[in-house]
Amino acid sequence: MSMISALAAAAALSVQAPTPQAGPPQTRPEALERVTACRALTDGPARLACYDAAVGALDSAERQGEVVVLDRAQVAETRRQMFGFSLPSLPRLFGPDGGSELDSIETTLSGAARTLDDRWIFRLADGGVWRQVEAGPVRFRNRAGEPVRIRRAAFGSFLLTVGDSAAVRVRRQ
Repeated sequence: MSMISALAAAAALSVQAPTPQAGPPQTRPEALERVTACRALTDGPARLACYDAAVGALDSAERQGEVVVLDRAQVAETRRQMFGFSLPSLPRLFGPDGGSELDSIETTLSGAARTLDDRWIFRLADGGVWRQVEAGPVRFRNRAGEPVRIRRAAFGSFLLTVGDSAAVRVRRQ
């Protein structure tokens, strides 16, 4: 494997958020540490041998599931899919500060149904299921394909809007 390939592999692992926040330092996977340690070598053949061995170990660790490599687009999609879930330990997956938090998502309505307690369950095209948390009438066009926007609200709650309807306080199921 060439030195450029090794550098590209190491760069693929270095997804960083733009503004780190204070917190406990994250340890990097040993396989990545071995790749970056090769930069300290000044002898060309020794440096290349170091990179070849370290990248081989990194590739093996990735194939065995010990190291996971995500690009920015995959991180963004994962964060979008997790929007609305309360998982306090998960942000470490997105870099030292967890990445900037999403304020809202937009998708479309797959369908909605009333529950026995006269609240709504909203099923979205992206697979998300959201439940109305406050009792009260909700007026909207219950048609598949209607645009839906869910945004963060006060105290960790979320507001869902279907089309141009009034917002409904919801919780992710």
